[in-house]
Amino acid sequence: MDNLFTDLPPLHAVDETFQQLLARSGLRIERIVSSGQASAPDFWYDQPQGEWVLLVQGEAGLRFADEAELRHLKAGDYVDIAPHRRHRVEWTSRDPVTIWLAVHYDPRLTEG
Repeated sequence: MDNLFTDLPPLHAVDETFQQLLARSGLRIERIVSSGQASAPDFWYDQPQGEWVLLVQGEAGLRFADEAELRHLKAGDYVDIAPHRRHRVEWTSRDPVTIWLAVHYDPRLTEG
């Protein structure tokens, strides 16, 4: 793949798709395509690596355990999620599908 909009899954796919675009020591970039999926009830991501995420298309509701308000992300919005910052996806749009560009990184390699 050399275009984020190439080979999208069918509209209203049952599962999210994750496609690794680049992997290097301490760095992984992936495309995530969501079509209405959300985190399971009471599930929180608690990742050891940092994650910078850009919403390329669609909309999503992102919640952080340490914030009272839900973040409503739209195309072009991005956020840097620190390691072990608990977060979850409350909802994603179906039409258009939600396309994320996620950059997972080891923060020890980027301190400076």
